[in-house]
Amino acid sequence: MEKDKKTYIFSKTLGLIIPILILIAWYVFSNNGLIKSSILPTPISVYDAFVETVKNGELQKNMIISSKRAFIGLLIGGGIGFFLGLATGLSKIAKLFLNDSIQMIRNIPILALLPLIILWFGIGEEAKVVMVALAVFFPMYLNTYNGIISIDQGLIEMGKIYGLKGFTLFKNIIFPGALQSILVGLRHSLGIMWLILIAAETLASDTGIGYMAMTARELLQMDVVVLSIIIYAILGKLSDFVANVIERIVLRWNPAFSK
Repeated sequence: MEKDKKTYIFSKTLGLIIPILILIAWYVFSNNGLIKSSILPTPISVYDAFVETVKNGELQKNMIISSKRAFIGLLIGGGIGFFLGLATGLSKIAKLFLNDSIQMIRNIPILALLPLIILWFGIGEEAKVVMVALAVFFPMYLNTYNGIISIDQGLIEMGKIYGLKGFTLFKNIIFPGALQSILVGLRHSLGIMWLILIAAETLASDTGIGYMAMTARELLQMDVVVLSIIIYAILGKLSDFVANVIERIVLRWNPAFSK
């Protein structure tokens, strides 16, 4: 028991080594003048910017706005991707009707659609939510579809032998077998939604973390720019942590996730 506890602590500590080394190098180089403050501000100045934006409420307001956009887009795009992935994976007719068209659209860069999105939706909330929804749709769709079609046919046949059919077969055999792939899609979507939101908020926005970063750039406030980047990184890591917790809860029957 003690050995397992030490192994767990060591594994969690090991992942912090590189960020700590980067922070130390950043501090040493910036304080010794090897990196100009106009290029990269010191960690202390970034911390001061964090304290200032928290005091005036700007950081909290923009974080809430950005998070709301991200998760609404995830809910819409991820939900549609999930259900269409189920449909094309379970139905040959739906696959023939939808899959080729979706695969073709998937190869269009999201940012290439930005001019059309702005024309159709303006620069309000709808445009940013649509961009996030489009971005997360494809990982959810592909992983759900691949999860369904990759299930061992022997398991399905065995289920049918035991009298499982229709929704009962889906509930007990197909969905659990595809769940790991679906959660990979969710994890990928959680990461990509922040990447697209950054672009959306820097190109067409008047609120949010991306807007805060662009405004700071125009005012040459490099400490706020770096702070915005760090905030995005932290939000992305928190999203990944949530996805990992969900995996461990819903896949606890899987030996790979039981530890």
